[in-house]
Amino acid sequence: MKFIVSSAALLKELQMLGGVINSTNTLPILDNFLFELNGNTLTLSASDLETTFSTRLVVESESNSSLALPARLLLDTLKTFPVQPLTFVKTDKNTVEISANNGKYAVAYVPGEEFPKAAQLTDAKTTTVQSSLMHTAINSTLFASGNDDLRPVMSGVFFQFSNSGLTFVATDAHKLVKYTRTDAVSEVASEFIMPKKPLQLLKGILQAVSDEISIQYNETNAQFAFGDSILTCRLIDGKYPNYEAVIPKENPNQMQVDRVNFLNSVRRVSIFANKTTHQIRLKIAGAALQISAEDFDYSNSAEERLECDYQGDDIQIGFNSRFLIEMLNNMDCNEVKLSMSLPNRAGILTPMDRTVEGEDITLLVMPVMLND
Repeated sequence: MKFIVSSAALLKELQMLGGVINSTNTLPILDNFLFELNGNTLTLSASDLETTFSTRLVVESESNSSLALPARLLLDTLKTFPVQPLTFVKTDKNTVEISANNGKYAVAYVPGEEFPKAAQLTDAKTTTVQSSLMHTAINSTLFASGNDDLRPVMSGVFFQFSNSGLTFVATDAHKLVKYTRTDAVSEVASEFIMPKKPLQLLKGILQAVSDEISIQYNETNAQFAFGDSILTCRLIDGKYPNYEAVIPKENPNQMQVDRVNFLNSVRRVSIFANKTTHQIRLKIAGAALQISAEDFDYSNSAEERLECDYQGDDIQIGFNSRFLIEMLNNMDCNEVKLSMSLPNRAGILTPMDRTVEGEDITLLVMPVMLND
């Protein structure tokens, strides 16, 4: 095995794959990157058994071979090189010799046959999506997914594809985000739950990708293919909760307010809230919004007033400030609308501007009981 590759190109691809590798692995082979050489095409892969990520590079070579090299050692070494060609040669001493402009480095390898293969998708359905749409959908929903090991279905993002649009939903029972695009459709109706880790990988990568993404999926696995990269992952098994049932349909009390001012006020006032409940109170009457918090244990309290545009009955409603801050922070609009029905029903946040045609986003935050 012998090939020549640019140090910068190799580092870029390996850093992208590195997010798959866990800090502690049950199988030592998973601490490695798989190098598969087929003529002048080098395929690089990383896996944690649940998720496998592969990408291709063009190199100078005429060999066919495969082997696995230690990920951490390679990344740490490549980061220190200036941009230069590197020559990789397999030796008789069970090592790969890497030759740079001013040195040689020997790295022990593992035979490539020992590396676990990515799942092969049979009877798969396919949907094609713009990378910018997928990036926005993941960005808008992922933060709202849960971390409860006892409820694994809520630790991912629910994908619903149909011929009327694409819907992405995430919830942790305290907050919920539903992101819908009617300007993109799927010929086959289907739904599946994507785990958090592959979505976090895609979120970081898709920002710089302009290609369309081909998504293949069956009952157990999904595969995202874009450019020279393929990400395959196991889906979360289970039935997603009926999220439509928790979204209040009638919300006569509607407040419109500047998002940044609202976010900053909630941030400041929440500093004075109880450190266990993080409870803040919104009191809305006329064109005035009063945001307050009190920590009886330490006699701390805060109150701020904001101007708003409000239609509805006077209302007092309590929220966990952390959830409210998180949701306002993940919005990109200038003006936000908060729709409410009763103090014990969920509040719904919707952006009033900076959305694209065919895009609909609903952010729901559960209230907390106020201590009067």
